[in-house]
Amino acid sequence: MTKLFFTLTLALVCFSVSAFEVPEKYKGSDYVILEDTTHVDVQDSGLSHFKIKQRLQILTQKGALKWRIIKYDYDPLTAAAEFSKVTVIRPETKRQRKVPVVSQKDYAAPARSIYWGARQKLIEIGEVKEGDIIEYEIFKKGFTYALLKEGDAGAAGSGGGSVGSDDEERFVPPMRGEFYDIVPFWAEVPVETKIYSVNLPANKDLQYEFFQGECSVSVKPNADKRLYTFTKKDIIPAKKEKGVVNEFDYAPKLFMSTTRDWRAKSLWFHKVNEDYGSFAAFPAAQTKVDELLKGVTDEWEKVSILTHWVADNMRYSGLSMGRGEGFTLHNTEMNFVDMCGVCKDKAALLISLLRMAGFESYPAMTMAGSRIEQIPADHFNHCVTVVKMSDGKYHPLDPTWVPFVRELWSSAEQQQHYLPGIPEGSDLLETPVSPPENHYVRINAQSSLDKEGTLEGEFTIVAEGQSDSTVRRIFTRSMMSEWQDNVEQELLNVSPQAQLLSVEYGKNPRDYIAGPVSITMKFRIPNYALVGTKEVFLTPLTVNNLFSRVKTYLRLGDEKERKYPFKDACSRLVELTETITLPDGYKLVTDAPFASGKNDTAEYTTSLRQEGNALKFYNLLVLKKRVYEASEWPAFLEAVNQQRQFSENPLVIRTAPQSRN
Repeated sequence: MTKLFFTLTLALVCFSVSAFEVPEKYKGSDYVILEDTTHVDVQDSGLSHFKIKQRLQILTQKGALKWRIIKYDYDPLTAAAEFSKVTVIRPETKRQRKVPVVSQKDYAAPARSIYWGARQKLIEIGEVKEGDIIEYEIFKKGFTYALLKEGDAGAAGSGGGSVGSDDEERFVPPMRGEFYDIVPFWAEVPVETKIYSVNLPANKDLQYEFFQGECSVSVKPNADKRLYTFTKKDIIPAKKEKGVVNEFDYAPKLFMSTTRDWRAKSLWFHKVNEDYGSFAAFPAAQTKVDELLKGVTDEWEKVSILTHWVADNMRYSGLSMGRGEGFTLHNTEMNFVDMCGVCKDKAALLISLLRMAGFESYPAMTMAGSRIEQIPADHFNHCVTVVKMSDGKYHPLDPTWVPFVRELWSSAEQQQHYLPGIPEGSDLLETPVSPPENHYVRINAQSSLDKEGTLEGEFTIVAEGQSDSTVRRIFTRSMMSEWQDNVEQELLNVSPQAQLLSVEYGKNPRDYIAGPVSITMKFRIPNYALVGTKEVFLTPLTVNNLFSRVKTYLRLGDEKERKYPFKDACSRLVELTETITLPDGYKLVTDAPFASGKNDTAEYTTSLRQEGNALKFYNLLVLKKRVYEASEWPAFLEAVNQQRQFSENPLVIRTAPQSRN
């Protein structure tokens, strides 16, 4: 009986173990997409019908858990969507299980800071296991990617859009009759075949370009339309690199648009807002402008005052507030009364205030975090301001990115494309590189080391530009009662035994207009150096995790080569100066000769020497851009390593010989 029970149990266990074997080329992936197909049928108005089909196979239990529920995100202001077919296939038995699409749910999508009504379609498909194939189809109508979108926030209703709705006018794109799309041809998992096809009226000319890779393209007549088909096979996920640029800037992608050029888009964007009256004067706002600029005569000072007032006083929060949730910007009265909104609301209010101050000012669209291509598709997620100065040129301003920042345009956005909506129209523009000396951080330390390894002294840190913003953040994003704790934490990041003896601020840390941030700290760190019988191991304080928040370049890795472009927070100049007084008779053993280098990417100077009882350490690091090509990595790394070597390899100091009694 016992033997029979054991045999039956073993048989059941063996039966429950899946016989599915993951193909070698897909090992390491939780699922594989066998086919990813999108077909778009475009009407004369620009309204489009999308048929999206995906066929995927589960490879692991983790993949099975992920795909128990299928989610599809959509924006009811721009589209309506629904699952039209869902099937689970078990290849080993050839059994097909159809999931009733009537069970799909429509919920508000998770959101933070911006609550514009984005929604999700969800459908639970039940148990799936390794080897199972899931097929699903989605039907969508509307238009594609548009984070800046004109529309009526109440049109979709609280329950989202229905594809059966007769209210199709709201799904026509803002530039009526135009079609555009941006299609990523990369994936987080392997894709065997990806197909994108668009059936376009023959009277519409389609510009398209496939970037950063290749695909097969066919164009065929189809009645009174033309069918464009783009196919790519064997898509393999790219290996991630630290600090790599946005995937749109290095991975395969398809851009399409029927818009003639960016100048046409610029003219349209200008007209939309002027016709709506987005920047009409408002009496209460005019009173505030007059108050802020009383006695001010310099034009740049006027622009600075108004930009920083909007940046610091208008809260960032996005709610659906009717017409104006995108290309058509909310008007002056709404923005000034509510003093709350997202980037486009801050930009719009600044434009209004500048106009009331006598300036010529307009909105501009940009893509924070990614490059914009010459194909005029709507690759925008951010709105800024341009103002014409007495030099006759338009200058960009960004009240969203400069709260408590000593800049008018954040240099964390340098090398970024933008498109102004101006009366004469504009081509795509790019913000220039900001010189690294505009973003310096300097740390100057003087200390003494005793024979027990205690380091005591003081240091001063001063910073400007984006470096100023990074340092000042410990004050501007906290209560005054927390300032000392925040400052002390920067010291504790060096050693948990660190003691903050005193701190002095050159100016009120919140008064960023008064000048660059300056902090002087006196400290004591017991057991800072590792003391041996004949040697002491010591790391200079300035390179030992002190204010690491301004040293993001150290977090980009140290691999020898890179395949893709990379980025740092900003161009910058970092200057570290340190003097450490040693006990009598202590001698530096570490050999660190003077080193320097300079090229178009970076610059460095390093020196370490002993003068009497004093160790003199100096490191200058100049990083000249925000975004770099992969070919610039060796020069960038060489410069950064001149600083990193001292943080990773302590100095060796020989102690004085012990005297004999």
